[in-house]
Amino acid sequence: MTRYGPMFGPDVTFLGVPPCTIEEPATYADADVVIVGAPFDGGTSHRPGTRFGPSAIRQACYLPHDGSRPSLALRVDGLQDLRVYDAGDVEMFSGDIERSLAALEAAVFDVARVGAIPIVLGGDHSIALPDATGVARHHGLGRVSLVHFDAHADTGDIEFGSLHGHGQPMRRLIESGAVRGDRFLQIGLRGYWPGPSTLAWMAEQRMRSYEMTEVVARGLDSCLSEAFEIATDECEGVFLSVDVDVVDPGMAPGTGTPEPGGFTSRQLLDAVRRVCYELPVVGVDVVEVAPPYDHADITAYLGNRVVLEALSAIARRRRDAAGGEPWNPHQPLLDAR
Repeated sequence: MTRYGPMFGPDVTFLGVPPCTIEEPATYADADVVIVGAPFDGGTSHRPGTRFGPSAIRQACYLPHDGSRPSLALRVDGLQDLRVYDAGDVEMFSGDIERSLAALEAAVFDVARVGAIPIVLGGDHSIALPDATGVARHHGLGRVSLVHFDAHADTGDIEFGSLHGHGQPMRRLIESGAVRGDRFLQIGLRGYWPGPSTLAWMAEQRMRSYEMTEVVARGLDSCLSEAFEIATDECEGVFLSVDVDVVDPGMAPGTGTPEPGGFTSRQLLDAVRRVCYELPVVGVDVVEVAPPYDHADITAYLGNRVVLEALSAIARRRRDAAGGEPWNPHQPLLDAR
């Protein structure tokens, strides 16, 4: 079967990694990670444009697209030390959300069942439902916890007459049994939504949601450490879902529902590094990059670096597990070189 490639823009892979085709498992049989594009914004409630996110994230880098990115901090090359492929985009028609989400779930499941980690480039946050479900179908429903960075809880019920949209995937994941409510960790929430009835539902599910006031008062590292203990209890793996609007819109303007008062870019990258280095991550998505509102590609660059940080941390975790010298964040850059 001919590779589908991208829905929008040129057929480029993430920073030059080799291409593969979802319908041909032999093309990624040895993969550690497979990049999947989900160019869908049919679930947005405000400003659309995230359909162009996967292409922007793939291309947002000033360095050569040569399939290599040595990490100064972690002393690994996530694109070389791991076998990383890019499957291109899943065909997702914004006028048919149910068909589009089903197609994405099938693609993510195909990646997970060969033993690779899917990293999905969104797209709006409605894609988290098929992303986490596809991974959970392989690892076991209810056996994958979810660490969710976002300004919004995304636990709405019926919005605009639909069960599906970017404000509802987390409720659908819990209701379906794909992810347990008491293994659902949300970090960075703030603002003026959702309302009391939705918050009451979240409490009934025993979700753990860290609003920004708590994060500031306790410190991000303390909140992450607590969340990690919950995430690894009775679960074989962790799915990481990163909505770029968790970052303050001053540092990530290219998103559909900006909410002031969020993380800095540095905080998000450090948090993603900790998740992927300390936890058994089995899937990742990076969502809500909307290039039409992105001044100077600021948000696309952040999305690109979130993916690289995840890949580098996964590579470092595996190197340490194989008996290498453990990573020391206090080690000077030029020490032992």
